[in-house]
Amino acid sequence: MTRKRAAVMSLLLMTSLLVMAVPGTATAQESSNESFAGAHVDFAVDGNAITDFSVAGEQTFSDVRVQSQSDAGFGGDIDLRTMMGIDGAGLSLAAQTQTSATISTQSGAEVSAHDTQQGHLVVSAGGSSQIVEADLASDASASVEGDTVVVDSGEREGAFIVVGDGEVAVNEDGNVAADLSSDAKLVFRSYAEGERDEQAKAEEALIANGSAAAELAVEQRDGEIVSETVTYSEETTTEVSTETKNQVEVTIDRSVSEGTVVLTTVSEEAVGSVENLSVAVDGEAAAEASTMSELEAGAAGEEPRYMVTSTNEAQGEATVAVAIDHFSERTMTMSGEDADDSEGDSSIPGADSLPGFGPIAALFGLLTAVGARLR
Repeated sequence: MTRKRAAVMSLLLMTSLLVMAVPGTATAQESSNESFAGAHVDFAVDGNAITDFSVAGEQTFSDVRVQSQSDAGFGGDIDLRTMMGIDGAGLSLAAQTQTSATISTQSGAEVSAHDTQQGHLVVSAGGSSQIVEADLASDASASVEGDTVVVDSGEREGAFIVVGDGEVAVNEDGNVAADLSSDAKLVFRSYAEGERDEQAKAEEALIANGSAAAELAVEQRDGEIVSETVTYSEETTTEVSTETKNQVEVTIDRSVSEGTVVLTTVSEEAVGSVENLSVAVDGEAAAEASTMSELEAGAAGEEPRYMVTSTNEAQGEATVAVAIDHFSERTMTMSGEDADDSEGDSSIPGADSLPGFGPIAALFGLLTAVGARLR
């Protein structure tokens, strides 16, 4: 009996080891499922797809797949309307931080998810042409708007934008399909209901035509100011500093001399007030532009300019487009007056709450000074 029991135990042990070693078993499958859960963005990486991509708790895509055009058998012109059910290349969660995640693909493309309120998702083609298919969540729908595809998922609305040589469309299944030439990018931006107004569309145009090289988001989380950068031009790097109260300083470096536009969304916690923002470049005040053409002329070499493109009073934030005329390394500073600092002189208790008290106090001070001189 003892020998039989030992033999049975040995057989069970060998069987369990074989199950763990065989690809495709439950154990191996579970270990390949990676996920990212941020303050705004949630998703999983499972095999050949990004799954359950959500922004602000609302699912937008059931899965997103990327594959090289050569591996998918495409050549020449691609009919995006009939491009459906691509296999996708193997994906893996390569790196993640508090505010972003990078997903690498076997096709050579790179996908980056940015944990911003706009839930940025960027597919960079890399050195070879790529195709992308984003299957929508069950309650979402997509429609074409010029060169942009708009996704409506109920409480949120998003836009797909192509930067560089490529195209995005809605296929016959109602999902989003895109083809990207080498070095092109597919950018997704998400908005709360009603936020995608004409100013937001103007921001999208700056991204699509290559005028905006980077987009920054600066906000407060758990009492700490954090920032995240979405880069649209590979020649551009940024570094954000918020060490000074009510001020955000951004060091921007470009390997090319041409000017560019930087989109920056800042919260009141970072700049004090979004109603009275001031912008400086290398310590000199930037001129305020009244139109997008004026702003882009600033980036073309006239002078640094800025424009508040959108304001969200409910969330206490504003997006500012800053045009910088030339490079290499430049410093952009945004600051706003603290609401507590603009309420008047608090050295006299109750002075701000009494109508006319300010002028009376000034008159009293003047009479006191005259009396002292007479004595």
